[in-house]
Amino acid sequence: MHTTRKAGRVALAMCLVAAVFPATAARLEFQGGPSYMGNHATSAAFVEGVFDGHRVGDSNFSWSPDVSLGWIEGRDLARYRGNRYSTSEDAWLLAAGARVHYGTADDWYRHLFVSFQPALNSARTQALSTAYEFVSTLGWQGQRFSVQVRHVSNGNLHHPNRGETMLLLGVGFEL
Repeated sequence: MHTTRKAGRVALAMCLVAAVFPATAARLEFQGGPSYMGNHATSAAFVEGVFDGHRVGDSNFSWSPDVSLGWIEGRDLARYRGNRYSTSEDAWLLAAGARVHYGTADDWYRHLFVSFQPALNSARTQALSTAYEFVSTLGWQGQRFSVQVRHVSNGNLHHPNRGETMLLLGVGFEL
């Protein structure tokens, strides 16, 4: 499929998901950037809803439920053509988990977060070979923007397990 048409379809799908996100989401983020399987790059896009935070006891830790829909474009690598697990299939991921922050509202490091999400995967590729995957993210979340390093893999529970590692820039909106 032509890349412009494919990008348009992905953008339309992301907008539809954003339109039906639950009204309880505290923040809606649109994220995009390059994703790498080894040194082979492709495009990735996510829409993520982050819900109200919850403090963990009397500690400075807090967690927020988050839900995301992601797309990772397939890449045509000749050496994997004809294999059971190729690289040309686009992957759609539906994930839910938690974002964890540390610190009080006034601490500069409060904007840093880690998150973990189990995910359902539509594709079977060299990078993502199972119906289930795990999404781990380290990031910084400002009022309007976010920067994240995200890794998606099946945790070495099935081979091949090359995984996808991406650098995502996001635009966030408080709801």
